[in-house]
Amino acid sequence: MRWMNTPFFTTPRAASTDDGSSGAMPLIPRETLFGNPTRIGAQLSPDGNWLSWIAPNDGVLNLWVAPRTQPDDIRALTSETERPIRSYFWSPDSRQLLYVNDQGGDENFRLFAVDVENADTTLLTPQNEIRVMVIGVSADVSDHILIGLNDRDPRWHDVYRLYLADGRLENVLENEGYGGFMADDDLNLRLAMRPRPDGGEDFFRVEGTNIDTEPFASIGFEDSSNTGPAGFTRDGKTLYWIDSRERDTAALMAQDWASGEMTLIAHDDRADITDVMLSRDTREVEAWSVEYLRERWHFKSDAIEASMTWLDNELKGDVHVTSRSRDDRYWVVVNDPITAPSHTWLFDRDANALTSLFVSRPELEGAPLQGMTPLELTARDGLTLTSYLTLPDGLSDSGGFSRPTAPLPMVLLVHGGPWARDSYGSNGYHQWLANRGYAVLSVNFRGSTGFGKRFTSAGDGEWGTAMHTDLLDAVDWAVSEGVADTTRVAIMGGSYGGYATLAGLTMTPDVFACGVDIVGPSNLETLLESIPAYWEAGRQQMYRRMADPGTEDGQAWLKDRSPLTHAEHITRPLLIGQGANDPRVKQAESDQIVEAMRANDIPVTYVLFPDEGHGFARPVNNIAFNAVTEAFLADVLGGRFEPIGDALETSSITVPHGAEYAPGLETALKA
Repeated sequence: MRWMNTPFFTTPRAASTDDGSSGAMPLIPRETLFGNPTRIGAQLSPDGNWLSWIAPNDGVLNLWVAPRTQPDDIRALTSETERPIRSYFWSPDSRQLLYVNDQGGDENFRLFAVDVENADTTLLTPQNEIRVMVIGVSADVSDHILIGLNDRDPRWHDVYRLYLADGRLENVLENEGYGGFMADDDLNLRLAMRPRPDGGEDFFRVEGTNIDTEPFASIGFEDSSNTGPAGFTRDGKTLYWIDSRERDTAALMAQDWASGEMTLIAHDDRADITDVMLSRDTREVEAWSVEYLRERWHFKSDAIEASMTWLDNELKGDVHVTSRSRDDRYWVVVNDPITAPSHTWLFDRDANALTSLFVSRPELEGAPLQGMTPLELTARDGLTLTSYLTLPDGLSDSGGFSRPTAPLPMVLLVHGGPWARDSYGSNGYHQWLANRGYAVLSVNFRGSTGFGKRFTSAGDGEWGTAMHTDLLDAVDWAVSEGVADTTRVAIMGGSYGGYATLAGLTMTPDVFACGVDIVGPSNLETLLESIPAYWEAGRQQMYRRMADPGTEDGQAWLKDRSPLTHAEHITRPLLIGQGANDPRVKQAESDQIVEAMRANDIPVTYVLFPDEGHGFARPVNNIAFNAVTEAFLADVLGGRFEPIGDALETSSITVPHGAEYAPGLETALKA
């Protein structure tokens, strides 16, 4: 109990390593929750003849295929040995899989292609220190795709045709200050986006390689967070928009390309339109979804509605269509019961027949997985905060929660971004922490996206103030409802969630018993100074939502809202995790706060991974950090934990400072 060496700290609670033999809920092993899944990410080839997915090959996630008619006849296509493959797509002719990968988490993504028949892998963009951008892939054009490369100017991506047969590149357009492009189904560029000095965006028509000098559409800063083009119909005559202009939440709009006339298709007052299903033939809208507390689909196509209704009746849990064959006969669908692991199916729409493909984590079948309760909490100024609560021992589900017999230790899990959101669905961190005996609460604080432009804009300039008091108000709710013990609340998160953790321990040092910061910025001045060059298109938006470092007021704001400025106020235990190659929140952000705490004799444990970036992509590293985390939380909050054991052995973990402050860490490092 080394935290007792500092008298300011809350007295640690007795931790437990109960394996369930005493009748308590059994511990779910970390490996089961955070190790490699058995399979994920299933897709159908456009012609419907192949199934593909991501699965381990010699312990690293790689690409696999099988014929659709023989889904057990599986073959590994790739053999990455270090970085897992996390995303991929099919070539239009169904002959290749294409994927991106970086080196050590540097986010300089390169594009690879692997042949389905012979498994030959080709590096299509071998340039160093560049980041590929996929601009256009069309079912109607089989020999090439459109990509962007920032090899000439790291700020802007020039447009190229990439011929898939031989990897040949053909320059289409040299980019002088445009943040993005949109092509039609013939892979002709049709729109170019240029950032505006006020943080908004102008959109210009493109004809061949000529970009109009006058904007076709202008988006003001207030609409920039949830407005943008969503694609053309196949005939190129209609452009769809997700659009909050003249309203708060983003609607689905159709714009006549010739006349510019806009037609409203769908709108919801509570939340933005978040997803759209388009016809495989005409690319016209067939369905759309709105995600407020949970995602709900609405239908324009009777056939799509009939298929989705049949699936909802057959499968337990939310149903997500993740891939469709070009003829739309076959779908890959994932159903998520939350209290059981997600299950992936092949759906034959003609026969109304389901074929089981795989359960992503079969080791979780029969495990004590908990439900999730969607909540509407109220901030002190009346703003509604959509939130999600998971409790141990079956006390929470989609229909509500049952108050525990006594207040629980709680982890406030803060999402990154901050311009992102938490959602309803399976969440490994919620399950892990609830299994260890904690209430887990995730809050969509002001500044989060998806709930309309006013909600996002309410976070402008509010880092460390109103965005933070939203989190405090959620904690107060949990205490008042008998969910949380006010003396045993931890704050934890990654990226912006890491910032919120540092802000919580520096700016409100008496609220949280401890904090876990994962790749969080400590100094907002150096954060903005070091943003990647290819973020140039969004620079002014960041300045408007935070502060402009080019002004005295902006500099003062950045300094005041930086946890580093207030580091001497930390009195509670802190654990920091960082990737050495992080291009967004550089290692210096963690180094600075650790050095300030060391200089002030404030204990902090600093875990650094030399082969990771913005988060921990390699499961062995994620498991290692989580092993340290749960021992740390148990020591302070009194929850259960699985001992660190040999969890560090195959990881790249280093501990530059403070191993002695994390229970069991020194022993595990020596082992």
